[in-house]
Amino acid sequence: MDVFMVRLFDTIDEGNMPWLLAAERGLREAFGGDLIDLVPSYTTLMLHYDCLRLEHGQARERIERALDRLEPAGTELGERHEIPVWYDPSVGPELSRIAERAGTTVGEVVRQHCARDYHVFALGFAPGYGFMGLVEEALATPRLTTPRRRVPAGSVGIADRQTAIYPLLSPGGWNILGRTAVPLFEHARRGEPLLRPGDRVRFVSIPRDEFVRQGGDTTSLEEAR
Repeated sequence: MDVFMVRLFDTIDEGNMPWLLAAERGLREAFGGDLIDLVPSYTTLMLHYDCLRLEHGQARERIERALDRLEPAGTELGERHEIPVWYDPSVGPELSRIAERAGTTVGEVVRQHCARDYHVFALGFAPGYGFMGLVEEALATPRLTTPRRRVPAGSVGIADRQTAIYPLLSPGGWNILGRTAVPLFEHARRGEPLLRPGDRVRFVSIPRDEFVRQGGDTTSLEEAR
């Protein structure tokens, strides 16, 4: 196996996605059965190919042909998901801090977080974990100085202008706003990840009783420690 890192951009931007998706499609077609894996990210695609079937120069030529005269893919290629979230200080302890930092209210933080679709840029960190963006600049908040040892599954957080959902209990340093009952890890474990690069996600605020009805765990983040 050998690897090429194909870089299309230098900065993260939602406008990158149509080009990255088009490049992914073109590269998959160009390599066919010689492709082992292709991993899109914010600005790059990591291409793994079978070096026993292709020489380095041949692989490079295929990449160049696939990217020649590249045209952006349609913006509606991915799926759109609505993710219900219970926003509450007991499961979202950084809500107040983000509101104070932005000079607004907790309710306005929730409204803004739910007010737009987020593009899934990449998968990583844990099975089913999708890195999404871009969050409104007013809500952008740096990661915690000291990461938590235990962040419950379903926790929805912000780090700078990215947002994400923790699919399972794990350490983490993102600012937590709330929690969803959507079982991202179960989808990934079955080999059917709910979120894929190119998808769009819209968060929807729901009350506690609806969260419980959906099977959500109301254990506070502090108790989860």
